Amino acid sequence: MSAMTIGLLSFPALLTLIFLRVPIGLAMFLAGLVGLVLVTGSTNMPFSRLQTETFTTFASYSLSIIPMFLLMGHFATLGGMSQALFKAAEGFLGHRKGGVAMAAIGSSAGFGAICGSSLATAATMGRVALPELKRYGYAGGFSTATLAAGGTLGILIPPSVVLVIYAILTEQNIAKLFLAAFIPGIMAALGYVVVISIYVRVNPDSAGTRPRVAYGERFRALVKVWPVMVVFGLVVGGIYAGWFTPTEGAAVGAFGTGLIAWVNGGLTRKTLAESFYVTARSSAMIFFIIFGAAFYNGFLALTQVPQSIAAWVGGSGFSPIMVLVLILCFYLILGCVMDSLSMILLTIPIFWPIMMELDFNFVTMADLHAARAREAIRAGVEVAPEMLRSIEAALGAGAELTREQIQALGLRRVNELALERANIEMTAIWFGILVLIVVEVGLITPPVGMNLFVINAMDPKTKITDTYRAVMPFVASDLIRVVVLVAFPAITLFLISV
Repeated sequence: MSAMTIGLLSFPALLTLIFLRVPIGLAMFLAGLVGLVLVTGSTNMPFSRLQTETFTTFASYSLSIIPMFLLMGHFATLGGMSQALFKAAEGFLGHRKGGVAMAAIGSSAGFGAICGSSLATAATMGRVALPELKRYGYAGGFSTATLAAGGTLGILIPPSVVLVIYAILTEQNIAKLFLAAFIPGIMAALGYVVVISIYVRVNPDSAGTRPRVAYGERFRALVKVWPVMVVFGLVVGGIYAGWFTPTEGAAVGAFGTGLIAWVNGGLTRKTLAESFYVTARSSAMIFFIIFGAAFYNGFLALTQVPQSIAAWVGGSGFSPIMVLVLILCFYLILGCVMDSLSMILLTIPIFWPIMMELDFNFVTMADLHAARAREAIRAGVEVAPEMLRSIEAALGAGAELTREQIQALGLRRVNELALERANIEMTAIWFGILVLIVVEVGLITPPVGMNLFVINAMDPKTKITDTYRAVMPFVASDLIRVVVLVAFPAITLFLISV
């Protein structure tokens, strides 16, 4: 049996282990280990690789960002930030038709800005918002579906643990990925609000009403959310501004939320120990999945399966958009039966080489020259006034700079390699955000939407089938957003290209 055949057969074997309820990290590790033994015909190489893979995986400095973001989320909960966000949003929106549900979405988006986990966002906001939704007569299925959808904002609004792992796998800039996720994240929250507005008008019995809150009380509630704005601005803004690395930013965020929790009385010796324990347990689970995926993907690389698939797709004649749509459809199907982190770790090493072979032409030579020219002008490069005016006029008109203008700025002409690198980076960022969104859809797609089960467990009186029915409009909103972002990549790439 050839190495290629063994590699292809490993996929159904892996899925069988997953369906048998074997933990995903262990399933990927076993598939990789057995596959290596079959390919090499010996246990020497697999067990030698086990030793080196363990060290190289867990010695990665970039992975330290994950426990920091998880700890930041726990401290934020202890500091009462989730309650403050919900009360502020409820004060401004609660009296509207479906307003308490809209407030739950808004506060979930705000909490997602300081918590990089979808499940943590769903669970935290579920504890805060579900009693209020019940209190004001919201239907059980509609309430749980709203909170499950709101929880997905935890991995889309930066910072995001899943986005960090994607950046590590594809060797991309974490700060740029965070920035690119911002507009799609806002679109997600607004889309959910629109869904709620339509749903409560089509089903008027699904939502009750809440008395209007006085403006004085609204603004007092709004003042209490300033810690969230400070932490978010410090972490994400500081990373993008270059004040510190993403890992340092996560540590600063964890320290800041911990300090706020201590000032508010939520952080004690006991809760601090519990936060460390929960963070360590969650980090260990994520790290083991990463290790299993690394071992399995190393086996796949040996069998040349990803490279062969990429070469086949490149020579198939399919258009780049067609290939992208097929990949996203695969994610939507896989998301019905697998959690988000496992999907990313299992598929990105296979799909990313395919995406690198596709040419979406995001950047041209003229674009790179213009970007470097603007940087030189901002840096104060000395140019003759007349030449500077001609350069600024060309940039303003979107025209390509001449050789003389490029030389006047002291720039070197862009070569093909630099252009290719720029296009690969743009493709990686755009693809990463699209994958993140379809992975997010998987979290609320029946039958195995993790967020649905997390929220439904908090409301035993609501049937899971009621939640399934009520969540489908939110899924439709996500799919519409995917179509828009595929059709108009500039929406995703706008903030990193300005």
